[in-house]
Amino acid sequence: MKGANHPLECELAVIGCGLSGFSAALFAAERGISTVVVGVSGATMFASGLLDLLGTHPVETGNKWQDPWEAMEVLFKDHPDHPYARIGRETIAGSLEKVVSFLRSEGLSYLKVGNRNSEVMTPLGTSKYTYYVPQTMWHGIEALQEKKPCLIVGFKGLTDFSATQIAETMADRWPGIRGTDVVFPGSEKVVGLVSGDIMARDMEFPGNLEKLVREIRPLLENAEAVGLPAVLGMNRSHEIVEELSAELNRPVFEIPTMPLSVPGLRLNEAFTSGLSARGVRFFVPNRVTHWEEDDAGFLLSVGNKDQKQSLRAEGVILATGRFWARGLRADRDKIREPLFDLPVSQPGERENWHRKEFLDQRGHPANQAGIEVDNLFRPLNEKGDPALNNLFGCGSILAHQDWMRSKCGSGLAISTAWAAVEAFASRA
Repeated sequence: MKGANHPLECELAVIGCGLSGFSAALFAAERGISTVVVGVSGATMFASGLLDLLGTHPVETGNKWQDPWEAMEVLFKDHPDHPYARIGRETIAGSLEKVVSFLRSEGLSYLKVGNRNSEVMTPLGTSKYTYYVPQTMWHGIEALQEKKPCLIVGFKGLTDFSATQIAETMADRWPGIRGTDVVFPGSEKVVGLVSGDIMARDMEFPGNLEKLVREIRPLLENAEAVGLPAVLGMNRSHEIVEELSAELNRPVFEIPTMPLSVPGLRLNEAFTSGLSARGVRFFVPNRVTHWEEDDAGFLLSVGNKDQKQSLRAEGVILATGRFWARGLRADRDKIREPLFDLPVSQPGERENWHRKEFLDQRGHPANQAGIEVDNLFRPLNEKGDPALNNLFGCGSILAHQDWMRSKCGSGLAISTAWAAVEAFASRA
């Protein structure tokens, strides 16, 4: 490790290690740009593993779309300041395909139905539209669409997944669904809660698959498909699902779980290992504690309580997310971007941040808060000019979008990361 007087040098520093930060690092590495990622923990670990493109518009009506591209054309007209509108369909589609191809090369395969959304089960017993689905969940798409008699299997001790709740909630629209719990292989003597990530890794131990088959087989009855929580392996999930399908003679599928999710952990591991192999360097867990700008770019102070490091970069991509990831901070009087002190688009008064009803279908105005950017994804100052040379922004920190309610988080993260890297690479 170089000392503080000898900064580590790179062309591009990406601040943030969620999906937008990881995607930016991938696109930069594929262009041969030397890249360093700085962050605390990947938001991907808390993701469902689904790759949403656009599922709902407008959010105030809750209108769901099977065709996300048709929805996007309407979105462009209704909200020309939405980040998607600065990119366009072709770039959005191309950037998403590049990430999916990368994940496939890392052993994490995703599937979709043409250019349409798929309806997928949630751990709450509801359903949502998403674009790309992990291959381990694919048989669930077919089972839900065809309403096949289906057995949902949960694991005793895994408290954030209830097979009974899923079956009871979906019973009105899926009469042939039922749920039950079994003991997870190897946890027979465990008292109390069981962690999903531990289950996933234990599932790869020799003999555990056979034990699970013995637990489930007597419960099948007329079931034509079997759904389980998404804990069926960490590195061999697709193979395990296929082996279970063969042993039970029924298609087996995973169902997303609540955070901290195993599909999110799989995404995180695929990105960190794949990016490292492509020459991307990581400072994780670390934060940027100080920065300076000069003619050569940025000098960043990076560190944690145990060590400090200086990092010199020609450009910076800000992919720090919103409130949960501390990309934005809500003070008593305003919402702030704490690192570069960039202006934040927001409601004028705090009393206008939220609506009176917590579950108001229109969402809360604070959900649209974020930094303003130009068409090159450069954050703007109060005058509407680029705030800093060679600073770019991407992901959920961008203003004028409610990614969670409109079900566009993954597409937004990936496509804006592509746009930010392209702008950096083509800078004068």
